[in-house]
Parts: sequence; structure tokens; C-alpha cells
Amino acid sequence: MGQGWVGRTFLVPELPDVEGFRRVLSEHTGEPIRAVRVRDPGVLRGIGARQLTDALRGHRFERPWRHGKWLIAPAGGPVLMLHFGMTGSLSWHALDAPWHRHDRVVWRFDDGELRFRDMRKLQGIRLAADETQAERMLGDLGPDAREVARERFDELLSGRRGRLKSVLTDQTFLAGLGNLLADEICWHARINPQRAVADLDETERSALYGAMRRVLRESIKAGCVPSRDTWLTGARDEPDGPCPRCGTPLSRRRMTGRTTVWCPACQPS
Repeated sequence: MGQGWVGRTFLVPELPDVEGFRRVLSEHTGEPIRAVRVRDPGVLRGIGARQLTDALRGHRFERPWRHGKWLIAPAGGPVLMLHFGMTGSLSWHALDAPWHRHDRVVWRFDDGELRFRDMRKLQGIRLAADETQAERMLGDLGPDAREVARERFDELLSGRRGRLKSVLTDQTFLAGLGNLLADEICWHARINPQRAVADLDETERSALYGAMRRVLRESIKAGCVPSRDTWLTGARDEPDGPCPRCGTPLSRRRMTGRTTVWCPACQPS
């Protein structure tokens, strides 16, 4: 479940991937943490290896929750906060499973291990004293993209300027949308990602919200933004790939530091 390769592109963890990691952790709540092993302290943020170990060993993870790309795991007082950056994951392994060279932190239980794996180490692991502090640490984020109501979505859009793609991937606007999701949502809504947000009319805002709900629902089921022949994701990495809907060659350009893909026929400027 979760991230992998689509064509030549590595799937950066976005909201659906983190929801999958939340499910993995949820399967092991209530079990005592027998040991914490920090194999690479380079993924720790604002906390040392000994502090993390002492805070969590002997505790039990309670019901984890997610906000955007963050996974929050209360543990009977302290709260573990995980951000997966561009290459992170959380997975369950047997006690005797061989190490992967990018396994950075391991929580050992009676019957297996949770492993935080991350190649690039761009984000990582934080620890809050309690849930109040954890929520305060997330205070700059916008509402979760899966949970935001239509009325709130319109309110947020009405106060924004700039191009649609840049706004959708701004975590202070909505938490959880990344490059693949933003492009997929715009494609499903038939709106060009380069459009100015201020120029969207009521019908377009409605289409955008509906597309976001559908894309997130299907992606959460798959544990990632799925590579489907009927979705933009299934064609975006093909050189001169055709639009899955109309067959027009897809367009692409760099926006917000990432490759943006759209159909010039289905999503006119």
C-alpha cells in the first residue's frame, strides 16, 4: 500500500498515502512498545534519539489521526508526529525481516515492528508533549482536504490570489494535496491549472470541489494516486502522452518547482 513508481516518476507521499500509513499504525494500537531503535537520527527534528526512546518505550499507541500529510500518533501522553516528505513510508514487518538501508526508526512490538523508512530525509519525526501541543504545531496548516466542507472551500478560494495549481498545493490553503493530486483534480474538473483562482466562476469552483472529493475518495481506496488508463496519472509520464479523455497530446511545464501536466483541449487556458 502507498508509494511506489508510476512510469519514471516516484510517487511522493500525499494525503492518500498517509491515510494508508495511518491504517497500518491503527492495526497495532494498544500493543506495548517493547523497544525503539533509532538507526539514523538524521530524521529526528527537535528531539534526540535517547529522548524519543525514553518517551515511547513501554507506552502504547492510541488511535492515530491524520491532518493533510501529517500522521499523529498519541502514545499515552507523548504524541509522535510523522511527516513523510518526498520518500517516507511506514510499514509493518516481522521481527526477523531483513533491514532495508533506508529504515531510519523502528518501533518493536511482541509480534513485529513498525519501520519508518525514508531515503531523502527531507522531513521526519517530531515529538509533542500532548495532543494540545501537537495541534498547536500544526496550526499553520489549512483544513484537511478530505474533510473541508464546500462552503469553507469557497471561502478559502475567495481570499486567494495566484494560479490554481500553486494555491491547491499550498498547505496553508488546504492540507494534503501535492503535485499528482492537484494535476489530477484539475484534469477531472476540466480546468487549466494555470488559471487565476480569482477568475474561477461558481460552476468551476463547484466542479473543482466535486473533482477533489472524487479523486481523494478513489485514491484513498488505492492507498495512493492510482495509475489508471482513464486518469491523467496513467498517461502523464509518457513522452507526448495522449489525454486519456480526448487523445490530445498532453502539455507540461514547471510550476511551483514541479512538473505540471494538463490537456490543452479539455483544460483550455
